[in-house]
Amino acid sequence: MTAIETVRRTECEQCAGPLPVMARADARYCGATCRKRASRARIAAERERLAGEQAARIPQELTDRPRWVRYSSRKVPLRVDGRFAAVDNPATWSDFRTAMEATAGEGVGFVLTAGDGIVVVDLDHAVVDGRVLPWAQAIVDRLPATYMERGRSGTGLHLWFRGSVPHGRRVRRGELAVEVYSDRRYMIVGDRVPGTPLELAELPEGAAAALL
Repeated sequence: MTAIETVRRTECEQCAGPLPVMARADARYCGATCRKRASRARIAAERERLAGEQAARIPQELTDRPRWVRYSSRKVPLRVDGRFAAVDNPATWSDFRTAMEATAGEGVGFVLTAGDGIVVVDLDHAVVDGRVLPWAQAIVDRLPATYMERGRSGTGLHLWFRGSVPHGRRVRRGELAVEVYSDRRYMIVGDRVPGTPLELAELPEGAAAALL
């Protein structure tokens, strides 16, 4: 029978310095400091990977803009350091990568500001058991195909467009629940609806008013 000899590591994986003479056979680091540094590096690499995956599911028109915040469990916008953010104070926003790699809050959101010309049509309580309700589907069908995502709750839909509206509007009528915003509002970014474009379409003139 052939014996399998295990090659003992002699250098620290983190600093490449020598391992202690009495180190365990499976030791990878020369001490606690290098072990912690390696752990932090792995965490940073994982955040970078997740940020890259998320960026691939969000239009570049959004990720290129420094309009990103974190948000709390109560849906309050946060700076990347966990302090409160404000939708009318750009100094409290960050670029996409920084926001994605931050650990404050629950996730990321995008701040709408009039100068960007981006409109979000928010259909609330539009999805039940994975099925888009008829009233919401009728609105989706009337609008150009665009980047669309499921809201944080899983029951709402966000349709993103290029365009503008004079002021935000909100209508609740029966089961219909529609909100349209383009300024002084932040939107929690959810999961892209499969098959929808990875870009923003132009919102036809007057379309927002016709929906409400």
